[in-house]
Amino acid sequence: MQTATNPPAEPRPPTGAIASDAASMMLTLTVAGQPCAVPVLAVRDVLGAQAITRIPLAPREVAGSLNLRGRIVTAVDLRGRLGLPARAPGEVAMSVVVEVGGELYSLLADQVGEVLTLNPEERAPNPPTLDPSWKEFSLGVHRREDHLLVLLDVEQLLALGV
Repeated sequence: MQTATNPPAEPRPPTGAIASDAASMMLTLTVAGQPCAVPVLAVRDVLGAQAITRIPLAPREVAGSLNLRGRIVTAVDLRGRLGLPARAPGEVAMSVVVEVGGELYSLLADQVGEVLTLNPEERAPNPPTLDPSWKEFSLGVHRREDHLLVLLDVEQLLALGV
């Protein structure tokens, strides 16, 4: 009688290696033509145009709130937060839902791109020419083929009123 044997299992990478890979993965987005990125580990969802309810007396960078599967999520307009001009009428924003401190926030960006794995050793400090209003929100930059990718500090972006 012949018994079937299972093929040898593929070796799995150590758990630390998976966490390390995930930590270097970034979701790219565009704000007023500037390519940016946020850590994938902070991202919970990416949504198209959403109905946003204005919040009276909120700071200008707070676009309002939206309903995400029954949860109220504060929508932060990255253009306003980064001191950039508002979107032209009719231009829609995409929502990158992130979680910080157990709370969900929507970062409103002009476009959402791809997920890239960036080598942390290739990160450069902020260049002296980076707009001063961006410096407190930038963790550094990565040089891409034809542009600089600004790595955004999600926690700093969401430190509203501090």
